[in-house]
Amino acid sequence: MAGIISSYRRWPLDRDGGSSVDLARTDRGRSVTLTSTAQDLSSAPTPDVNGPARPRRWWPLEFYRSAIGKKWVMAVTGIALLGYVVAHMVGNLKLYLGADDLNHYAEFLRELLEPILPRTVALWLMRVGLTAAFVLHIHAAYALTRMNQRSNDHLTAARYAGGRDYVAANFASRTMRWTGIITLLYVIWHLADLTWGTANPDYVRGDPYNNLVASFERVPVTILYIVANVAVGIHVFHGAWSMFQSLGWNNPRFNRWRLGFARGLAAVIVVGNVSFPVAVLVGAVERDDAERRTVCEETANTGDACTAVEEAAP
Repeated sequence: MAGIISSYRRWPLDRDGGSSVDLARTDRGRSVTLTSTAQDLSSAPTPDVNGPARPRRWWPLEFYRSAIGKKWVMAVTGIALLGYVVAHMVGNLKLYLGADDLNHYAEFLRELLEPILPRTVALWLMRVGLTAAFVLHIHAAYALTRMNQRSNDHLTAARYAGGRDYVAANFASRTMRWTGIITLLYVIWHLADLTWGTANPDYVRGDPYNNLVASFERVPVTILYIVANVAVGIHVFHGAWSMFQSLGWNNPRFNRWRLGFARGLAAVIVVGNVSFPVAVLVGAVERDDAERRTVCEETANTGDACTAVEEAAP
């Protein structure tokens, strides 16, 4: 307090502002004369340093603009896509129960939530949701990669997954971009082969069992599916490992559990999906011509695949 009072006595101010006083002090033994003008700066204009204020967007968009938001979107969409991959693989295990079981399962999906919703509506809603998750997942991955490339500070918190410096997932993280591209191309081929039928000469709508068998009887297609599913497994391994870190659930005490979970999930998906083409190729699963004829009759299909099975009938 004494120092404050002394400073007021040493530096007298004009309470009305605008007056000038000459002050003298000694600085390291040198006499320096200072001129101080007391001014009222309260009315001075504020400098425009950062430009005009940017209008606020809807908060989800604002959140997504940040690196953290993109990591969250990648993690959440990744969880949704992983759930679909596991459910899809489990459903396809009905292949081993025969044509009737697998085809009945496919029809169940078309009639899901009927009569609450019209036929196939629930299925299409799931397809739209999965497509949106897939697009957001790809966009977030691309945006984060571009942010990494523009970043010169390898320690910044905005770098994706800590600069991808994972001890447990070195190979998977280094190949994440390429396994992602392979997975995208594989999904497109898979749809063309078994959903749209444009890549499967023996495709008949409503007969997924024989469509799958006919596709995997082609050796190049079987090899393609095996290689693609290995890439999917590598991608799933790194994704399952890193999604906990992206969501902030990366306590070192749980790293061993995370690693086991990622390995187990990837292994189950790869083994399950690869077993289908291998089972067909070795003859453990064969065509069911009777089921094919039944589907062709029920749908009044006169395509080449139905004509061929009718001509081959005894």
